[in-house]
Amino acid sequence: MKKSLLWISTMRLRTLPLSVSGIILATCMAVYNGYFEWTIFILAILTTLSFQILSNLANDYGDGVKGTDNEDRIGPVRAIQSGKITPDEMFNAIRINILISIGLSFLLIFTAFGVKYFFLTILFFFLGIASIVAALRYTIGNRAYGYRALGDFFVFIFFGLTSVIGCYVLYAKTLDHVVFLPACTIGLLSVAVLNLNNMRDLSSDEQAGKITMAVKLGANKVKAYHYILIILAIVFSGLFGILYYTSILNLIFVVAYIPLIIHLKTVRKTRDLQLLDPELKKLALSTFLLALLMGIGHLL
Repeated sequence: MKKSLLWISTMRLRTLPLSVSGIILATCMAVYNGYFEWTIFILAILTTLSFQILSNLANDYGDGVKGTDNEDRIGPVRAIQSGKITPDEMFNAIRINILISIGLSFLLIFTAFGVKYFFLTILFFFLGIASIVAALRYTIGNRAYGYRALGDFFVFIFFGLTSVIGCYVLYAKTLDHVVFLPACTIGLLSVAVLNLNNMRDLSSDEQAGKITMAVKLGANKVKAYHYILIILAIVFSGLFGILYYTSILNLIFVVAYIPLIIHLKTVRKTRDLQLLDPELKKLALSTFLLALLMGIGHLL
């Protein structure tokens, strides 16, 4: 029983709402345009969750075997770091999760496109493989991109563009300009969550040789970078509300600006970056709230 609870903790459930934000937003747009299918929605959620859990396990493994997760790290203790799960056990769990992710991806792609949309089937097959590779290569391997300040770029691509635009295409079988601003909004906020995590770990990451954008920019400039990410997300979502305005109810998502602005004030006042750990959950949930309200507002 204790082992099961440990594995559940290792999956880092608090990261899961952020991972499905793009799926929910894209689904609302698909509903508005008459493309919604329950089967695609359920499979898209399950596939996305499998990718996120795979990424969490891989991050635990990669940082654990490299020694990046050590006694200097702030935040929840990782599984390998604690010694309660061995690297071999984690590696086996990763292999099982890869198989689950591949199976769900194939099922999702076949359900959405079948044999009728051959080009889209091939395209999404490669996107699925790319998503799995990206989840693994963030911290695993000698050339892990999370150690070369490229994590922000890949998070924007996969959590923003791929999540929102890709999910919409699963429903509609075509692109639509309506999804681009929301995709950028969710992508920027997802990068902000990663950046906040890297801000918190700046000191320990620098000592361990993990070069993140926070390490590269330094304590002062990384705050400005954080402000830019969130302010741009607010601007893009605001533009979306204006460009596709049909009713005052469309703008219900501005409610989510309140926790985002409070978060920015907290970051500005916090001198010790290690004290930003509680803000991670708040920012992730604020992103989920914004995605949900943007989707609902679009339907109203």
